[in-house]
Amino acid sequence: MARVVLAAVLAFVLLVTSTALAIWWTARQDARPVADAIVVLGSAQYNGRPSSIFEARLEHALALYRDGVAPVIVTVGGKADGDQFTEAEAGRDYLGKAGVPAAALLAVPEGADTLQSIRAAATVFDERGWGSAVLVTDPWHAMRAERMADDAGIDADSSPTRQGPAVQTRTTQFRYILRETAAYLLYRATGESISGAPGIG
Repeated sequence: MARVVLAAVLAFVLLVTSTALAIWWTARQDARPVADAIVVLGSAQYNGRPSSIFEARLEHALALYRDGVAPVIVTVGGKADGDQFTEAEAGRDYLGKAGVPAAALLAVPEGADTLQSIRAAATVFDERGWGSAVLVTDPWHAMRAERMADDAGIDADSSPTRQGPAVQTRTTQFRYILRETAAYLLYRATGESISGAPGIG
């Protein structure tokens, strides 16, 4: 019995460690294939003004758009109770003010977490006949976002941000990797998402 318990503990430790390493590795990648759309995953906004984390994602998406990665930027994310703006609308308006034409912007104002937002985006992709996307989010969030998008029927690659609060210090990076490891394993085990710090839900 002791050996069985020890084997189970070791297997769990190896699973957690390998997942954390995979998240770290994916965070270091930057895929920029030509795609049908760039999808910016939402984060907090304050009365229509993106938070620093969200702004970093939007600026990265803007750079990808200008580099010709995709002809459309899709912003996703709903709103909390009492908010006047959704994350998707705040992101769309920010990019519009930055010079992206209205025809190249699409807000999908749905979703209280990553999974809900990606599923809402997948519905739009299906309606428009799109199949591929480049996801823009924080580095530590990229692997789970890619998995969710793939499961929703989107051929997804990720181009994570390289600036913003999520990547400022090693302590912050370590904390995000730990949270994402738990979130990723929960999603693979249950098919559900969780809420937490920006980029975790």
